Amino acid sequence: MKKKLLSTILAAAMVLTMTACGNDTPAPAPEADDAATAQTEAADQTESAGEDDGEGAAENAGGEGKTYIIATDTVFAPFEFNDASNKFVGIDVDLLAAIAEDQGFTYELQPLGFDAALLAVESGQADGVIAGMSITEERKEKFDFSDSYYDAGVTMAVAKGSEVASFEDLSGKTVAVKTGTNGSAFAKSIAEEYGFEIVEFSDSPTMYQDVITGNTVACFEDYPVMAYNIQQGAGMEMPGDVNESQTPYGFAVKKGENAELLSMFQAGLANIKENGKYDEIISTYTK
Repeated sequence: MKKKLLSTILAAAMVLTMTACGNDTPAPAPEADDAATAQTEAADQTESAGEDDGEGAAENAGGEGKTYIIATDTVFAPFEFNDASNKFVGIDVDLLAAIAEDQGFTYELQPLGFDAALLAVESGQADGVIAGMSITEERKEKFDFSDSYYDAGVTMAVAKGSEVASFEDLSGKTVAVKTGTNGSAFAKSIAEEYGFEIVEFSDSPTMYQDVITGNTVACFEDYPVMAYNIQQGAGMEMPGDVNESQTPYGFAVKKGENAELLSMFQAGLANIKENGKYDEIISTYTK
């Protein structure tokens, strides 16, 4: 039943995102073929997760026989994205796989887009979400979170060669943000002080392209995401203004539900931090 309704949720979330967007021309949604490929790759990658007969599986026999539906974003590199071989990978993807193996549970990963992923959990069509999702007091009203699995700051990025070098240079101009991110929250918190307008996008690649083409003069993005994309050749640079406060990312389930899944994620996260697997995964995408 959950799988049959996920496409409906995705469509509804895309409509909501475009309606909320401050741009006169809504950002295009990810290509259907790309999303389908990501979903197929993710499902193939995780079908066997949890088949290991290790210590974690023995400790969590309660989840035996159940396949959890885990929602995620489609593109939020380095947390989830399609690599050069079109394989769906990233920090979130690899951490979830390692935790499932450690704890002995089976899951199916559904790359839906950020807004759709949250909606899927809220409506009960997905059991959990891992999508570079910041833990906020507002979200705690709807979700139960794990401990932080990553802490991220925020950076401002501009097109290469841009004359924008500080927040003061944004006065009277328009900047881009991705809906639901730390970058979006930070930009909104300083918009009035520095006198700039904000336009929102549903995915990072479209947001970057808007800055590169000059429609907007800068974007605010979670630092590890922006740093990774610049490293991969995005035609952008970071002037140096970074919000030093760190915002935690967490795995989440609908408030009051799937406590066992959340408990297994917590236990597995602690175990992979202790055995070195966590550091191995993080270094794969950030160094």
